[in-house]
Amino acid sequence: MNGNDIITKLKAAGWKLDRINGSHHIMVKDGNAVPVPVHGSRDIGTGLVAAIQRQSGVKLK
Repeated sequence: MNGNDIITKLKAAGWKLDRINGSHHIMVKDGNAVPVPVHGSRDIGTGLVAAIQRQSGVKLK
């Protein structure tokens, strides 16, 4: 699962892109911010996917 896949799922759950800082896309919803690294088609590690899932409350896998 790469960063673009995660962003697509977050957008479907109502999260919006706030800003891009380097390769990190900052997604926001209800005052919460979650950074998502986007490095082309490179997969994100399972621990980081789990952390994003925990912070956002969105089921990613």
